[in-house]
Amino acid sequence: MAPHEPVRRRVISFNLEQWQAWAPGLESPADWAHWAAAPWQPDASEAQPDVAFLPPMQRRRMSRLARMVFRVATPLAEGRPAMPLVYASRHGETPRTFALLADLAQREPLSPTQFSLSVHNAIIGLWSILRGDRSEMTALAAEGDGLEHAVMEAAMLLADGADAALVVIAEDLPPTFYEPWTDDVRFPYALALLLTPGTDWTLSLGQAAENRSLPALPHALQLIRLLSGEQTHGLHHWKKRVWNWQRTH
Repeated sequence: MAPHEPVRRRVISFNLEQWQAWAPGLESPADWAHWAAAPWQPDASEAQPDVAFLPPMQRRRMSRLARMVFRVATPLAEGRPAMPLVYASRHGETPRTFALLADLAQREPLSPTQFSLSVHNAIIGLWSILRGDRSEMTALAAEGDGLEHAVMEAAMLLADGADAALVVIAEDLPPTFYEPWTDDVRFPYALALLLTPGTDWTLSLGQAAENRSLPALPHALQLIRLLSGEQTHGLHHWKKRVWNWQRTH
Protein backbone atom coordinates (compact mmCIF):
# COMPACT_ATOMS: atom_id res chain seq x y z
CA MET A 1 0.00 0.00 0.00
CA ALA A 2 1.35 3.44 -0.90
CA PRO A 3 2.33 5.53 2.17
CA HIS A 4 -0.30 8.19 1.47
CA GLU A 5 -3.13 5.87 0.50
CA PRO A 6 -6.11 6.18 2.87
CA VAL A 7 -6.91 3.19 5.06
CA ARG A 8 -10.63 2.59 5.34
CA ARG A 9 -11.82 2.59 8.94
CA ARG A 10 -15.58 2.85 8.92
CA VAL A 11 -18.38 3.02 6.38
CA ILE A 12 -21.89 4.35 6.93
CA SER A 13 -24.73 4.43 4.42
CA PHE A 14 -27.85 6.55 4.09
CA ASN A 15 -30.21 8.17 1.62
CA LEU A 16 -29.95 11.91 1.10
CA GLU A 17 -33.55 12.78 0.29
CA GLN A 18 -33.32 16.57 0.01
CA TRP A 19 -31.02 19.46 0.74
CA GLN A 20 -31.31 23.22 1.15
CA ALA A 21 -28.57 25.84 1.31
CA TRP A 22 -28.31 29.59 1.85
CA ALA A 23 -25.63 32.23 1.42
CA PRO A 24 -25.95 35.91 0.46
CA GLY A 25 -27.45 35.92 -3.03
CA LEU A 26 -27.57 32.11 -3.21
CA GLU A 27 -30.86 30.49 -2.27
CA SER A 28 -32.41 28.36 -5.02
CA PRO A 29 -30.95 25.14 -6.48
CA ALA A 30 -30.41 27.07 -9.72
CA ASP A 31 -28.38 29.71 -7.83
CA TRP A 32 -26.22 27.03 -6.26
CA ALA A 33 -25.80 25.11 -9.53
CA HIS A 34 -24.51 28.31 -11.15
CA TRP A 35 -22.14 28.88 -8.23
CA ALA A 36 -20.97 25.25 -8.20
CA ALA A 37 -19.91 25.42 -11.85
CA ALA A 38 -17.44 28.22 -11.09
CA PRO A 39 -17.41 29.18 -7.38
CA TRP A 40 -17.06 32.81 -6.42
CA GLN A 41 -17.17 34.61 -3.09
CA PRO A 42 -20.61 36.10 -2.49
CA ASP A 43 -20.90 39.55 -0.99
CA ALA A 44 -20.45 39.00 2.74
CA SER A 45 -22.73 41.89 3.59
CA GLU A 46 -25.45 42.14 6.19
CA ALA A 47 -27.84 40.23 3.94
CA GLN A 48 -30.38 38.27 5.97
CA PRO A 49 -32.22 35.08 5.01
CA ASP A 50 -35.97 35.39 4.64
CA VAL A 51 -37.64 33.86 7.70
CA ALA A 52 -41.01 35.60 7.39
CA PHE A 53 -42.64 32.30 8.34
CA LEU A 54 -41.46 32.80 11.95
CA PRO A 55 -43.33 34.86 14.55
CA PRO A 56 -42.11 38.50 14.45
CA MET A 57 -41.08 38.57 18.11
CA GLN A 58 -38.90 35.47 17.65
CA ARG A 59 -37.39 36.83 14.44
CA ARG A 60 -36.25 39.99 16.18
CA ARG A 61 -34.31 38.01 18.80
CA MET A 62 -32.55 35.74 16.32
CA SER A 63 -29.03 36.22 15.09
CA ARG A 64 -28.23 35.80 11.42
CA LEU A 65 -26.79 32.37 12.23
CA ALA A 66 -30.07 31.24 13.78
CA ARG A 67 -32.05 32.64 10.85
CA MET A 68 -29.84 30.76 8.41
CA VAL A 69 -30.46 27.49 10.26
CA PHE A 70 -34.24 28.00 10.23
CA ARG A 71 -34.16 29.11 6.58
CA VAL A 72 -32.56 25.89 5.34
CA ALA A 73 -34.02 23.39 7.81
CA THR A 74 -37.68 24.42 7.78
CA PRO A 75 -38.45 23.43 4.13
CA LEU A 76 -37.05 19.94 4.81
CA ALA A 77 -39.12 19.48 7.96
CA GLU A 78 -42.44 20.84 6.69
CA GLY A 79 -45.12 18.20 6.31
CA ARG A 80 -43.03 15.51 7.99
CA PRO A 81 -43.30 13.99 11.48
CA ALA A 82 -40.99 15.28 14.18
CA MET A 83 -37.43 14.07 13.67
CA PRO A 84 -34.01 14.32 15.31
CA LEU A 85 -31.73 17.18 14.34
CA VAL A 86 -27.93 17.35 14.41
CA TYR A 87 -26.51 20.87 14.26
CA ALA A 88 -22.82 21.56 13.67
CA SER A 89 -20.93 24.83 13.70
CA ARG A 90 -17.26 25.48 14.32
CA HIS A 91 -17.68 29.09 15.44
CA GLY A 92 -21.31 29.20 16.55
CA GLU A 93 -22.64 32.45 17.98
CA THR A 94 -19.23 34.13 18.10
CA PRO A 95 -20.56 37.59 17.07
CA ARG A 96 -23.10 37.53 19.90
CA THR A 97 -20.53 36.29 22.41
CA PHE A 98 -18.03 38.95 21.33
CA ALA A 99 -20.68 41.64 21.84
CA LEU A 100 -21.27 40.33 25.38
CA LEU A 101 -17.54 40.43 26.10
CA ALA A 102 -17.42 44.01 24.81
CA ASP A 103 -20.23 44.93 27.22
CA LEU A 104 -18.30 43.34 30.08
CA ALA A 105 -15.19 45.30 29.14
CA GLN A 106 -17.24 48.52 29.26
CA ARG A 107 -18.82 47.43 32.57
CA GLU A 108 -22.22 47.44 30.94
CA PRO A 109 -24.96 45.16 32.30
CA LEU A 110 -25.42 41.97 30.32
CA SER A 111 -28.71 41.14 28.64
CA PRO A 112 -30.07 37.82 29.99
CA THR A 113 -31.69 37.18 26.61
CA GLN A 114 -28.47 37.77 24.70
CA PHE A 115 -26.56 35.58 27.13
CA SER A 116 -29.07 32.71 26.91
CA LEU A 117 -28.97 32.81 23.10
CA SER A 118 -25.16 32.84 22.93
CA VAL A 119 -24.59 29.24 24.03
CA HIS A 120 -23.83 26.68 21.34
CA ASN A 121 -27.03 24.69 21.69
CA ALA A 122 -29.35 27.71 21.85
CA ILE A 123 -30.35 27.36 18.19
CA ILE A 124 -31.55 23.78 18.54
CA GLY A 125 -33.41 24.85 21.67
CA LEU A 126 -35.22 27.50 19.63
CA TRP A 127 -35.95 24.91 16.93
CA SER A 128 -37.48 22.55 19.50
CA ILE A 129 -39.60 25.29 21.08
CA LEU A 130 -40.88 26.95 17.91
CA ARG A 131 -41.70 23.67 16.17
CA GLY A 132 -42.92 21.86 19.28
CA ASP A 133 -40.47 19.07 18.48
CA ARG A 134 -39.17 17.01 21.42
CA SER A 135 -37.03 14.71 19.29
CA GLU A 136 -33.41 14.05 20.19
CA MET A 137 -31.21 16.97 19.14
CA THR A 138 -27.45 17.40 19.21
CA ALA A 139 -25.19 20.45 18.83
CA LEU A 140 -21.61 19.77 17.74
CA ALA A 141 -18.61 22.09 17.75
CA ALA A 142 -16.03 20.54 15.44
CA GLU A 143 -13.14 21.57 13.25
CA GLY A 144 -12.91 21.31 9.47
CA ASP A 145 -14.80 18.02 9.27
CA GLY A 146 -17.72 18.94 11.47
CA LEU A 147 -20.10 18.10 8.61
CA GLU A 148 -18.88 14.50 8.49
CA HIS A 149 -19.14 14.10 12.26
CA ALA A 150 -22.70 15.45 12.12
CA VAL A 151 -23.62 12.97 9.37
CA MET A 152 -22.13 10.13 11.42
CA GLU A 153 -24.21 11.21 14.40
CA ALA A 154 -27.34 11.30 12.23
CA ALA A 155 -26.53 7.86 10.79
CA MET A 156 -26.39 6.46 14.32
CA LEU A 157 -29.81 7.96 15.03
CA LEU A 158 -31.15 6.26 11.91
CA ALA A 159 -29.57 2.99 13.02
CA ASP A 160 -31.37 3.38 16.36
CA GLY A 161 -34.70 3.48 14.55
CA ALA A 162 -35.32 7.08 13.50
CA ASP A 163 -37.25 7.30 10.22
CA ALA A 164 -35.37 10.46 9.22
CA ALA A 165 -32.83 12.91 10.61
CA LEU A 166 -31.90 16.48 9.80
CA VAL A 167 -28.28 17.59 9.58
CA VAL A 168 -27.58 21.33 9.56
CA ILE A 169 -24.18 23.00 9.37
CA ALA A 170 -23.93 26.78 9.49
CA GLU A 171 -21.26 29.43 9.89
CA ASP A 172 -21.52 33.21 10.15
CA LEU A 173 -18.63 35.61 9.69
CA PRO A 174 -16.68 35.94 12.95
CA PRO A 175 -16.03 39.48 14.26
CA THR A 176 -13.19 41.34 12.57
CA PHE A 177 -11.14 41.05 15.76
CA TYR A 178 -10.82 37.28 15.17
CA GLU A 179 -9.69 37.49 11.55
CA PRO A 180 -6.02 36.62 12.32
CA TRP A 181 -7.18 33.28 13.75
CA THR A 182 -10.12 32.38 11.51
CA ASP A 183 -9.54 31.80 7.81
CA ASP A 184 -12.19 29.15 7.18
CA VAL A 185 -15.31 31.34 6.81
CA ARG A 186 -15.18 33.69 3.85
CA PHE A 187 -18.90 34.33 3.75
CA PRO A 188 -21.98 33.24 5.76
CA TYR A 189 -23.53 29.94 4.70
CA ALA A 190 -25.84 27.19 5.90
CA LEU A 191 -26.58 23.73 4.54
CA ALA A 192 -29.32 21.32 5.63
CA LEU A 193 -29.53 17.65 4.67
CA LEU A 194 -32.51 15.34 5.11
CA LEU A 195 -31.22 11.81 5.71
CA THR A 196 -33.23 8.59 5.75
CA PRO A 197 -32.19 4.93 6.03
CA GLY A 198 -30.85 3.51 2.78
CA THR A 199 -27.78 2.88 0.67
CA ASP A 200 -27.86 5.64 -1.95
CA TRP A 201 -24.83 7.27 -0.30
CA THR A 202 -21.87 5.98 1.65
CA LEU A 203 -19.41 7.92 3.78
CA SER A 204 -16.18 6.24 4.78
CA LEU A 205 -13.32 7.38 6.97
CA GLY A 206 -9.70 6.68 6.13
CA GLN A 207 -6.37 7.93 7.37
CA ALA A 208 -3.47 9.59 5.60
CA ALA A 209 0.13 9.22 6.70
CA GLU A 210 0.53 12.97 7.20
CA ASN A 211 -1.50 16.15 7.46
CA ARG A 212 -2.85 17.45 4.15
CA SER A 213 -3.07 21.05 3.06
CA LEU A 214 -6.26 22.88 3.98
CA PRO A 215 -9.05 22.73 1.39
CA ALA A 216 -9.89 25.86 -0.56
CA LEU A 217 -13.53 25.75 0.62
CA PRO A 218 -15.22 24.42 3.76
CA HIS A 219 -16.48 20.94 3.00
CA ALA A 220 -20.14 21.91 3.38
CA LEU A 221 -19.62 24.09 0.30
CA GLN A 222 -17.64 21.39 -1.49
CA LEU A 223 -20.51 19.00 -0.86
CA ILE A 224 -22.92 21.46 -2.47
CA ARG A 225 -20.73 21.30 -5.57
CA LEU A 226 -21.01 17.51 -5.49
CA LEU A 227 -24.78 17.61 -4.98
CA SER A 228 -25.22 20.15 -7.78
CA GLY A 229 -23.18 18.27 -10.38
CA GLU A 230 -22.85 14.86 -11.95
CA GLN A 231 -19.86 13.56 -10.00
CA THR A 232 -20.50 10.47 -7.93
CA HIS A 233 -17.79 10.82 -5.31
CA GLY A 234 -15.69 13.36 -3.47
CA LEU A 235 -12.85 13.32 -0.95
CA HIS A 236 -12.41 15.64 2.01
CA HIS A 237 -9.07 15.80 3.81
CA TRP A 238 -8.78 17.25 7.27
CA LYS A 239 -5.48 16.79 9.08
CA LYS A 240 -4.83 13.02 8.82
CA ARG A 241 -8.48 12.11 8.33
CA VAL A 242 -9.72 11.34 4.82
CA TRP A 243 -13.48 11.23 4.21
CA ASN A 244 -14.83 9.60 1.08
CA TRP A 245 -18.35 10.54 -0.06
CA GLN A 246 -19.77 8.10 -2.60
CA ARG A 247 -23.08 8.30 -4.45
CA THR A 248 -24.12 4.74 -5.32
CA HIS A 249 -27.41 5.48 -7.14
